[in-house]
Amino acid sequence: MKYPILIFFLLPFGPSAQAHLLKVGSAQKYHSIQSAVLEANNGDTILVENGLYKEKNITIGKSLTLIGIQFPVLDGEHKYEILSLKSNHITIRGFKITHSGVSSMEDLAGIKIYNSRDVMVTNNILEDDFFGIYVQAGTQCRIENNEIKAFSKFEQQSGNGIHCWKCDSLLIRKNSISGHRDGIYFEFVTNSMIEFNTSSNNLRYGLHFMFSHHDNYVSNIFRNNGAGVSVMFTHGVKMLNNRFEDNWGDGSYGLLLKEISDSYISGNKFTNNTAGIYMEGASRIQIEANLFQRNGWAMKIQASCMDVQVSGNNFLSNTFDIATNGTLVLNSFNHNYWDKYEGYDLNKDNVGDVPFHPVSLFSMIVEKNPSALMLFRSFMTTLLDKTEKIIPSLTPENLKDDYPFMKPIQL
Repeated sequence: MKYPILIFFLLPFGPSAQAHLLKVGSAQKYHSIQSAVLEANNGDTILVENGLYKEKNITIGKSLTLIGIQFPVLDGEHKYEILSLKSNHITIRGFKITHSGVSSMEDLAGIKIYNSRDVMVTNNILEDDFFGIYVQAGTQCRIENNEIKAFSKFEQQSGNGIHCWKCDSLLIRKNSISGHRDGIYFEFVTNSMIEFNTSSNNLRYGLHFMFSHHDNYVSNIFRNNGAGVSVMFTHGVKMLNNRFEDNWGDGSYGLLLKEISDSYISGNKFTNNTAGIYMEGASRIQIEANLFQRNGWAMKIQASCMDVQVSGNNFLSNTFDIATNGTLVLNSFNHNYWDKYEGYDLNKDNVGDVPFHPVSLFSMIVEKNPSALMLFRSFMTTLLDKTEKIIPSLTPENLKDDYPFMKPIQL
């Protein structure tokens, strides 16, 4: 007899409970967002009229939908965290969130999600915040179509645009991030998707993720960031159809792979980077159908890498195609197109009849003595490389493409 009574008392608070609409504005019942939040019940919607709202810290601990009309401004006055979301099923849409506090001890953010699931943050403008959107222990949260900007010139004064820690099943989609320390930061984040974002002009990385497994990164643009994109201590990553562009500088690269394994990189464009891909301690990585064009080094693969398969890629107008720091080769490079290949194709099957060795002697010298780069394009450099092709002695003998294509691959 107890079970029917329990169900009877639970029903009024379940999905059948009626949701209400609350309005915030100078001519409305509620003049502040926090006062409307305190009065609202789970499932209610709060409409916020256009205007300037300087509230110390808006904390939401209920399942609510907040919608801004014509982008009302939430101003943290450089002192406070602006929106703190501490419940499941919250939606934030249509606000301009600006001037959060800055703190080296606290991770203050324009919007911070605390230990919640099914939270949506969409179509907002976040400007001049320490952290833009911070997701802490979130599950199935959606961050979509937000414009996130910061203006700090030093890493210590800026957090990350979208910062995610210890999360699962996130969707980060169609956001534009610039001017932060890292554009997008993942740590201990699993089974998540980052797609159709543009991360540019950030102080350090366009994308930085560590200890984050089984994530997909699809059709993003990472342009003109301090050091490119960094993938570290991770396995089960898929990076598909992204663009890595204009990441120049000492120690910079399009994509850094450090201590990662069992991952797939395909359909990407690495253009105008100091190094397209830099790999260290990587294993069981498949790199195929990518374009490497106009980079200083298309790929730098350290001797600590093994079982990396590089196939079906185009290497065009790179200063150096491949560089390595050892002679032991545990990786394969076959069926690629190299514009530096000078071999022949007697049987006309579009596959070169002699192998191509993509590591030049001069690149080996530069790897050990970077200052030697000042001799690039000199007669001595050309003579060294031509001699090495005729009588190989110093370059890794097994680092070669046995089946180089004669024409660029249609990607």
